Amino acid sequence: MEMEELTTTNAFNLLDFGSRAAIDVVALLVLVGFIYYPKHRNKDFVFTFVLFNIINFMICFLLGTAKIKMGFAFGLFAIFSIIRYRTIMVSIKDMGYFFVCVALGMLNSLASSKDGFLLLAVCNVIILIMTFFLERLNFINNESYKEILYDNVLLIRPEQRQELMEDLRNRTGLEVHKVDIVSINYLKDTVLLKAYYYSAESENSLPTSIDND
Repeated sequence: MEMEELTTTNAFNLLDFGSRAAIDVVALLVLVGFIYYPKHRNKDFVFTFVLFNIINFMICFLLGTAKIKMGFAFGLFAIFSIIRYRTIMVSIKDMGYFFVCVALGMLNSLASSKDGFLLLAVCNVIILIMTFFLERLNFINNESYKEILYDNVLLIRPEQRQELMEDLRNRTGLEVHKVDIVSINYLKDTVLLKAYYYSAESENSLPTSIDND
């Protein structure tokens, strides 16, 4: 009798694990293979996203049966949230994808399955649709800037700001809408400017953690 109950329990756990793993793998393939990679083409991040999701899923599923699911999930998420890439620059968008992969692993391994896996699958679909929609936002522009060493200090006066921006547009081909003066070198008759313009993608890289240390 006890042997039969043990076999039934193991079969149920295996079915539960298989169902959750299937949902997680499908969601991960859609997220990384069909949403992230076609636009960003970064194999290194694909490697990272997949490994973190799978490892996180395994850890949460195997240790989540200890009746500490909520505290365990938040603690693990806090650990991942302090990870810092110290050798390369990671954009805000790439870090967002990273947290989505981690969150999917937690969601698919720890969510309740009392009502079946339909609700869990719907939650995955909602996350993927929102990610796809936000990734394909083309009507929101980013304000980028370029630092330019400018050779006409006569145009930096406030009353000639429009002439300055028009000259920058002609020279750079960018639709400059704002200019900040960083520094002026009267010995060389040059001025360092920040020329701001709108672009479809953010063109300004973030500083590395090494730069901030």
